Amino acid sequence: MLSSPIVLVLASVAFASKPSDSHAWQAPTAGQVRSPCPGLNTLANHGYIPRSGKGITITEIMDGAVAGFNVGNTSILQAAKFGLLSGLAFDTLDLDALALHNLVEHDASISRQDWALGDNLHFNETLFSVMANINPGSDFYTPETAAQVQKMRLDDSIARNPNVTNTDKEFQLRSRESSLYLSIFGNTSTGVAPKEFVNIFFREERLPIEEGWKRSEILITPDTMNDMEDFIVANSNWTQSQACEPLVIGPHSVI
Repeated sequence: MLSSPIVLVLASVAFASKPSDSHAWQAPTAGQVRSPCPGLNTLANHGYIPRSGKGITITEIMDGAVAGFNVGNTSILQAAKFGLLSGLAFDTLDLDALALHNLVEHDASISRQDWALGDNLHFNETLFSVMANINPGSDFYTPETAAQVQKMRLDDSIARNPNVTNTDKEFQLRSRESSLYLSIFGNTSTGVAPKEFVNIFFREERLPIEEGWKRSEILITPDTMNDMEDFIVANSNWTQSQACEPLVIGPHSVI
């Protein structure tokens, strides 16, 4: 399945209608906050979740992910619920609080610096260039390139960050994130995605509608991602370097 010809990628992606003007992209303004996650930031920049980035409910995240990306609840619900632990509110979260290290934020990110090494909140072009420069000569990212990038980024973190966290939790998070960007911006079966769409998503945190992307009609779920996620896991050449990750249970509590 994953070796299907690249020429089939665009032909096999189902498209829906263009989002309304109420979901036009807007850069965050002063006082609005964003997270280490380009997906949540993109949803906020398009108004699928509150543009303020503050006081967001789990229901708003779930509804926004379906409306903006057609990502089903089961794909992200667990991570979203954990996100509530980033603050002190009972049932809402602020996007910038998700920078809390080792909750859902993790080391060896595609686009953010490790917490121990600097700014883990904002996009980092130098780190993202690892992915942007992968597979030269091709216009597509694939599960193969996703696995390569995950290994390269982790190798870099291990080499430079003496406090790197590298457990199964972080590896599974990274692999799910890779499957999500390939599914949202490419073929939901093969995981082949145009580089242009994915690069805009990471660098500008916007939907590349002007460039031709349209929301897939196929609901993206763990079932639709299983094959590509399994492939990424199997080909990332990952080795766990510690038995247990820190248990983060709140903004000031780490066990």
